[in-house]
Amino acid sequence: MAIITLTTDFGYKDHFIGAIKGTIYSELNDAQIVDISHSISPFNIQECAYILKNSYKTFPKGTIHIVGIDSEKTPENQHIAVYVDGHYFIVANNGVLGLIISEVLPDKIVEINLPDTGQTPFPVMDVFVKVACHIVRGGTLEVVGKSFDQLKDLKEFTPIVSDNFKSITGHVIYIDNYGNVVSNIQKSLFEAYRNGRKFELKARNKKITEIHKKFSDIINFDLDKNQRKGPGDLLALFNSSEYIELAIYKSDLNTVGGASTLLGLDYRDTITINFI
Repeated sequence: MAIITLTTDFGYKDHFIGAIKGTIYSELNDAQIVDISHSISPFNIQECAYILKNSYKTFPKGTIHIVGIDSEKTPENQHIAVYVDGHYFIVANNGVLGLIISEVLPDKIVEINLPDTGQTPFPVMDVFVKVACHIVRGGTLEVVGKSFDQLKDLKEFTPIVSDNFKSITGHVIYIDNYGNVVSNIQKSLFEAYRNGRKFELKARNKKITEIHKKFSDIINFDLDKNQRKGPGDLLALFNSSEYIELAIYKSDLNTVGGASTLLGLDYRDTITINFI
């Protein structure tokens, strides 16, 4: 039995998650359902894309990922099923797969066309679940729709490198539970253009000249404790997904604040690297 994952912005107050799971179990009483997240900020495509990219690979090949973000069907927001990197994604064509398809080309994409479902106000349950259960039973994508080649890829996921290769301009694509700020600048891009040069990372009025491998690298343990950097200090690191991330070491977003609040950074805000 293939795993079905759920990623939505539905939250936990309402009935939506329970109804989706109940519908799946009614179709497949031995289904394996995993919640990736239901706390995506409403309609935040970038946030959902980042979470999906960094979670889907940990699941076995053949896993089916239902994505409930901005899922209402319109002429410009089609329902699609995508097979890429050994995984199935059932989504709206709103760019949410942008970070995944930037690295791996899809093997197959179909526009979903199920009878009597076009006007539903709850497409995740009424359409996406039906497609997922069809795939679990061994059904093919060709049965649920026709081939589709207009997959949206949001340009804002891509940092801009200056013509003279002296700077990279990125922006914030995710803010985590600690208030840490994740940019869309990956380590591979940074190293490709750095060429051994020194650099300055600028975010608002802050400048950083070093990028760490882990959070505690900010501490010089050879110094006395009262001379070290530590809790409350700003740092940059390549996170576990190899994106440049800004953090306040051992800070709490709900009390003293995190990098997002203390630096005044929000989604789409600019982060710039200047090579010297």
